[in-house]
Amino acid sequence: MLAASELEPVASALRAALDLDEPFRDAGVGAFGLANVVFALGDCFVEVVSPIEPDTAAGRYLARHGDGGYMVIFDLEDLESARSRALELGVRVAWEIDLPDISTTHLHPADMRGAIVSLDRSEPYGTWRWGGPQWTEQVGDGAPGRLAGITLAVSDPAAVAARWGEVLGLEVSGEDRPVLRLDGGEVHFETAASERAEGLVEIALELPHELPGGREAIELGGIRVRRVVG
Repeated sequence: MLAASELEPVASALRAALDLDEPFRDAGVGAFGLANVVFALGDCFVEVVSPIEPDTAAGRYLARHGDGGYMVIFDLEDLESARSRALELGVRVAWEIDLPDISTTHLHPADMRGAIVSLDRSEPYGTWRWGGPQWTEQVGDGAPGRLAGITLAVSDPAAVAARWGEVLGLEVSGEDRPVLRLDGGEVHFETAASERAEGLVEIALELPHELPGGREAIELGGIRVRRVVG
């Protein structure tokens, strides 16, 4: 998920560069003082949020960092174990909800670092209420492509990778550039140049088409978007 001071320019740039379909706009995020767009890409999603009211968490993030990566959402089949591990580690819960078709726990970014981590469980697995009617209690169709990985920049990559791994129940690989390997994707951690530069800094995508200009990577919404070959 990206946070943007102006929603429409970032949404339009993403849609054009990645050849995405019409996004879903979730009126429910208005409860957090936000507007959003949610693009389906393969079986994953790229979301952009923007404040529409003063004094929101996203607005405070934007004031500190500017446009950029804001949240990382994991759809877990065993959500309860991840919730238990976070509790045992003393990680605070920023928001939580349990609905018949989806459950969500937002972990406090000060305890996880790098981004807000959202632990979710869809029912049936692979559906996604937050993706709109096409994905509510059914598996929809996203634009061609796949989310292959993300990169977070933090002051202490090893420590942050270890914390994320503990919560997610994953082992950390690599020393200079720690990585967590999930089913079908990877989470990389690198050293941030400054506190302002901390956060979700890159998404790596498998795409059936080139990025604009035939480049390997472009800057969109304050992050790198990099095309990889599957």
